[in-house]
Amino acid sequence: MGEGFGRYDIGQDAEAMPLISSANVACGFHASDPGTMHRTVRLAKEHGVAVGAHPSFPDRVGFGRREMSASPAEIRDDVMYQVGALLAFCKAEGVPLRHVKPHGALYNLAAREIEVATAIAAAVRSVDPSLFLVCLCGSILVDAAKEAGLPYAEEAFADRGYRKDGKLVPRRERGAVLTEPAEVAERVVRMVRDGEVTTVDGAVISIDPKTVCVHGDTPGAVELLRAIRRRLEREKIGVRSFNG
Repeated sequence: MGEGFGRYDIGQDAEAMPLISSANVACGFHASDPGTMHRTVRLAKEHGVAVGAHPSFPDRVGFGRREMSASPAEIRDDVMYQVGALLAFCKAEGVPLRHVKPHGALYNLAAREIEVATAIAAAVRSVDPSLFLVCLCGSILVDAAKEAGLPYAEEAFADRGYRKDGKLVPRRERGAVLTEPAEVAERVVRMVRDGEVTTVDGAVISIDPKTVCVHGDTPGAVELLRAIRRRLEREKIGVRSFNG
């Protein structure tokens, strides 16, 4: 959420916010700006949505989806900077900051490289050790959160393809992004009810998410959210913030 900046709008935040329980708010490095951050926090407050920071590599041109060469110390400080910026707007609006979820290439790198994962966990702990760290299910970032003594939530993706190793299909490859509402909604039900997801090559792997992500810039994201909510309601599966 909050991934526009200046005069540019990305996503449909006003339409999506009533349909979600937690928002990952861009913090200025891959998207957003101070005014957009403030408005997004205010919008989340209006709808009772838990607010989380969405820090990334400093890559606005690539929308934070390109891996960058950075030392663990640089990553730690960049994450602290971004989380602190969003925390200021949360304090201004009288709402708590609940969690931190790395964005894009930083998230994917933290899922497989312990030095990156440890740097992110250290940054979060330095700002506030009660913040939840959102981690790809079964990834190295989970281990880093445990080592740092942070609360954490393992995450699944409604609109992204999976490989057999539990990692996400790179966006440049076929099957990386899913946009058909009924298909996505059924996947979410299987994830949360049955603990499984079908990979891009047809295998079935185990998964145990505590939170499910839909990307705001996925084509038709609001329609995906509506389909997911209807399907969960039909299955009598409740939706609430994992950290509330």
